[in-house]
Amino acid sequence: MKRIYIIGFMGVGKSTAGKKLASRLGWEFLDTDATFEKKYKVSINTFFEKYGEKLFRKLEHDVLKSTFNLNNYVISTGGGMPCYLDAMYQINRNGISVYLDMNENAILHRLQNSKQKRPLVVYKPENELTDFIKEKLIDRIPYYSQATISVPAISFNLDELLKRIKSI
Repeated sequence: MKRIYIIGFMGVGKSTAGKKLASRLGWEFLDTDATFEKKYKVSINTFFEKYGEKLFRKLEHDVLKSTFNLNNYVISTGGGMPCYLDAMYQINRNGISVYLDMNENAILHRLQNSKQKRPLVVYKPENELTDFIKEKLIDRIPYYSQATISVPAISFNLDELLKRIKSI
């Protein structure tokens, strides 16, 4: 085991969980969103506005591929990253994937408090945001469900996750 990928919908706590897991394992932590911004010298929000989602997903996929040679890393992915091309297959082929599962109401609550940072939801009023979350979850759950391990994000338990990882 050389890499653990934390996947899930935007706002579920992937980076927070990933940092805690990396610290406990004595591994490095990498956030693919932060890596994208550093590599391309632009915020994801600005990139979306200037170039659109299609180009973002392609370049984000390149960021994912660059993680495959890292050792002893916990990697937090963008929410849509596992759903592009063969990303979920590649994630599972190159590491252990952990899906942080959260219901749509909890996601809505979190995104309402942080949507200015999220390019796909930044301009959506609450009624549109609710529909957006439902639609995206329907699209993404088939990818997220391919994860090696699925854990509830609301009651995230690091010790339980470590036991499950070590049993693989």
